[in-house]
Amino acid sequence: MAKVLTSRSENYSQWYNDLVMKADLAENSAVRGCMIIKPYGYAIWENMQAELDKMFKDTGHQNAYFPLLIPKSFLSKEADHVEGFAKECAVVTHYRLKNDPNGRGVVVDPDARLEEELIIRPTSETIIWNTYRNWIQSYRDLPILCNQWANVMRWEMRTRLFLRTAEFLWQEGHTAHATKEEALQETEQMINVYGDFAENFMAVPVLKGHKTESERFAGALDTYCIEALMQDGKALQAGTSHFLGQNFAKAFDVKFANKEGKEDYVWATSWGVSTRLMGALIMAHSDDNGLVLPPKLAPIQVVIVPIYRKAEELEKIAAKIDPIVAKLKSMGISVKFDDSDNRKPGWKFAEYELKGVPVRLAIGNRDLENGTIELARRDTLSKETLPIDGIEEVIEKLLEEIQANIFQKALDFRAEKTTKVDSYDEFKELLETKTGFFLAHWDGTAETEEQIKNETKATIRCIPFDAEEEEGVCMLTGKPSKRRVVFAKAY
Repeated sequence: MAKVLTSRSENYSQWYNDLVMKADLAENSAVRGCMIIKPYGYAIWENMQAELDKMFKDTGHQNAYFPLLIPKSFLSKEADHVEGFAKECAVVTHYRLKNDPNGRGVVVDPDARLEEELIIRPTSETIIWNTYRNWIQSYRDLPILCNQWANVMRWEMRTRLFLRTAEFLWQEGHTAHATKEEALQETEQMINVYGDFAENFMAVPVLKGHKTESERFAGALDTYCIEALMQDGKALQAGTSHFLGQNFAKAFDVKFANKEGKEDYVWATSWGVSTRLMGALIMAHSDDNGLVLPPKLAPIQVVIVPIYRKAEELEKIAAKIDPIVAKLKSMGISVKFDDSDNRKPGWKFAEYELKGVPVRLAIGNRDLENGTIELARRDTLSKETLPIDGIEEVIEKLLEEIQANIFQKALDFRAEKTTKVDSYDEFKELLETKTGFFLAHWDGTAETEEQIKNETKATIRCIPFDAEEEEGVCMLTGKPSKRRVVFAKAY
């Protein structure tokens, strides 16, 4: 009856794959490395998208759209950028097919080769800054605060649904400013927006901080990130915001006349989150029974399952439930009354548990007689029988409680899995026996960072904004260090 999942303790990776497939979130496509997001999975993404889009617009941003295809020469204009993405680019070389004269279907027409190859966007900085050159002449044209919801392609060799696919959905913000200070303020504002969304909607606690120089976005002067901890103790980068300085403005000759009438290059930022957030949502909260969704993002917040044998029994239940459904909807609560007759109640219970519906109500003839209804919480798997009158207000408060409880559980887990480490031997030993965030001193050099990564597979996830100054020595080299950074194994 139930769609059985591999347990997390048995095989976490298989548990994740099972859950994505069996909860009808996504599946692999006929194109290697690409995924099909199924309606239930896309409904969660749409809820994420709607909340984020509102947050962007509340901070003054507007949506636009830029082309999927980028002339190859554009990627050559910013050296660090092309170096960062060159190995992941998909290249369009021809613009036409023709029938094979030997009758073997269609072939590429050799006469239709493009004069210049086009790149399927791995990210859009280059084509957007080529466009901004036409939009910006004076300080009066600034700031430009654009965001686009789009798909991008990065030719990944090892893929996993939502976490790393060749094509994925995301949003990418690209802003242009008159001063360095404004651009830095924008970069910080947007990582705070992401942090707010992760914690208050996804119920995922995150660390905010700087990426190290070697981990920065290609072409950025600084990268801010939010880092989340998954239930297997691995870190997941959930969002990034980049201070691009004047690099792209110089590469694409984007100048403006400032208030003093002098010509200067524009200051830039970019920032983005992707369907990788779906992976974070799944792995941060879900259990061996299926998804656990925070109510603020659940496509269905409440499901009502009638228990009946005859059609007239269902009619009586529906007469009682219909006004409750109407009131819940008027309160902004997403509710489904599942009166389908092709599945038994037990199957429905298991299915909605698998799909992470926060609240499940069940009602039968005896409940009608007693004026009661059974309520089950997905986050705790607890059940109780309550009076049916006034159940709407109970549910409204309960959804808030579930949202807070899911966040607190994840926060407690992170605290439990965060360890201070002072010696490299201790660090390597702990990595064999424990997972999570490790707070350790680092001497600030790329060489030390690379050695630790090569020897342990752990990376510096971030240098936290709120890291306290603390005199210490690098756990590897013994050189002076003023603060701890966050190491972890990561997705």
